[in-house]
Amino acid sequence: MQTIPIAYKPSNDIIINSNITKILNKFNLSYEEFLDKSIKEPEWFWTEFFNDINFKWLKFPDKIVEFKEKLYDTKWFINGKLNISLNCLDNSNKENLSVIEVDENSNEYKLTYKELEEKVNKLSNFLANNGVKENDVVALFMPLSLESVLSILALSRIGAIILPLFSGFGSDAVNLRLKISNAKYIISYKHNIRRNKLINMEEILFKSLNETEIKKIFLINKYNINDNFNLKNIKNIEIIDFNQYEKSLPYITIPEFDSYKELMIIYTSGTTGKPKGIVHYHSGFPIKSAQDMYHIFDIKPNDIITWITDIGWMMGPWLIFGALINKATIFIYNGSPDYPNIDIIWELTKKYNVNIVGLSPSYIRAISNKSNVNKMELPSLKAIGSTGEVWDYNSWIWTFNNICKNKIPIINYSGGTEISGGILGNVNIKDIKPLSFNTMVPGIYADVLDENGNSIVNEEGYLVIKNHNPGLAKTFLNEHEKYLQTYWSKYDNIWYHGDLAYKDNEGFFFILGRADDTLKIAGKRIGPAEYETILNEHKDVKESAVVGVPDELKGNVPVAFITLKNEIKDELSLNELKKELFNSIIDKLGKPFALKEIYIVKDIPKTRNAKIMRRILRDILIYKEVKGDVSNLVNPEIIQDIINSISFKT
Repeated sequence: MQTIPIAYKPSNDIIINSNITKILNKFNLSYEEFLDKSIKEPEWFWTEFFNDINFKWLKFPDKIVEFKEKLYDTKWFINGKLNISLNCLDNSNKENLSVIEVDENSNEYKLTYKELEEKVNKLSNFLANNGVKENDVVALFMPLSLESVLSILALSRIGAIILPLFSGFGSDAVNLRLKISNAKYIISYKHNIRRNKLINMEEILFKSLNETEIKKIFLINKYNINDNFNLKNIKNIEIIDFNQYEKSLPYITIPEFDSYKELMIIYTSGTTGKPKGIVHYHSGFPIKSAQDMYHIFDIKPNDIITWITDIGWMMGPWLIFGALINKATIFIYNGSPDYPNIDIIWELTKKYNVNIVGLSPSYIRAISNKSNVNKMELPSLKAIGSTGEVWDYNSWIWTFNNICKNKIPIINYSGGTEISGGILGNVNIKDIKPLSFNTMVPGIYADVLDENGNSIVNEEGYLVIKNHNPGLAKTFLNEHEKYLQTYWSKYDNIWYHGDLAYKDNEGFFFILGRADDTLKIAGKRIGPAEYETILNEHKDVKESAVVGVPDELKGNVPVAFITLKNEIKDELSLNELKKELFNSIIDKLGKPFALKEIYIVKDIPKTRNAKIMRRILRDILIYKEVKGDVSNLVNPEIIQDIINSISFKT
């Protein structure tokens, strides 16, 4: 990795106008000194950040941070009082645009900060008058949209707990998250449209409500489509027209919350068990989002930022909180990023003068062979953001040449839901190598360690955080011991993130992938257990294992291995079984999570304590052999059988 040459060098104009440069000049610091000071002097760092963006506390904390013997017990912003919605809406320039949404049919929706505040107040009153109380969990089942911005701000304003759900989920995935979180209310689209196809979200919801505590559903009929399906037939659940909120009063008394008031539950998935609910707070996720945008993405008031994402993934709420706290404008394309044409994102970037576009490498792989963006002038664009998965070299270079025009930076950004943002990133005032991260995110002390906890350079190791940060998750919903085991047990008093990483001798970091079995499908993380639960429900399936393997388009695709209860020799019956399993995954998890392939095998490799060795299955698919140790397998003889079946199929 250290042999990769520098690609991006900042211009004098970029350096002079950077947010970071203002800080360096104010305190007469080099960037390295600033980064070191951000880690060693958190009181100075966070106080200066709040001053830089004019962040308003209802009561400034008595103490910025209180460290404990166990790092995970660290407390932030002691005795501080706030309501994060105030900082999202408190813009002195009320006529500036807060949100722009455009859909696949070129319908345009715009709100100034004044209009956004009025609508948020109305919706806050409407929800409260319909029974939503402080600490009630309210699910959002909708795409990233104007309504999701309104809903997130209104719920945070009244102290309810937000539960964002991926708009492409199937009924089982929605049901599981509703049950685990004990959600009482849902705000949902009635229909969604993608690639000019109608998606009946109301019907998916209907199948998702069994054994939940849902009392009311606020339904958004965005496209004014009426069909024969009607949720009003559901007993004991009231269906309310979301748009009635416009009749509510446009002002509200703003509650004052403690720093550790719960704000949001975002689900992520590990390699085993149920999805993990990450609990975030008013003084955590939004502040970290805003800080990363300010320091890493160099966002300024009135900048327009967009991200190709969904409300159910952390980058949706990250975009909303981070942009609005920085007094910027959110641009949302509520549609498929390659429809109605392959370059729709770049046409909209040019038309609306978007300054920052966030994307994933899988999006680039999907468009690069057909795009004409190389012929387009994008004068407003000042950065490309990227997160969710690992870049490949060709896609990075294509992006830098054709979109960045070899002038503006690719802000590689890696962290996660559990961090409320980034661990590693790029700042625009420093050189950037392809695929790399040129800095730890200010305030984060990142490192790469070997198995024994030694800091290493020019070797593959594990990405860790050696200090604490307000954005770090403090627990899983109802599973604190699992939280401690997941992040704090590998090394003593060090956060283990689970990514394989590399740091070269020039200080550039590189992410190599996940160290565990979590799948990342087009940048979206999902645990194999969610697949396996569905596959194992089939009457003919004895056991299953799902792994992710590299794919040129999506970056990662899921492949299933199954064993049968009874042997099926008839080829027609086997094909029918596979078809049923393929369809079951799509129906219950959603089409974006469709399986790439299903292999029927005699047995699945396991350790002596019955743990499935997905690493071995992944090795077989990628290399047609097993790279690592197999001495702990209870059934090593099965490896060659699986290799033979894969070779035969391909």
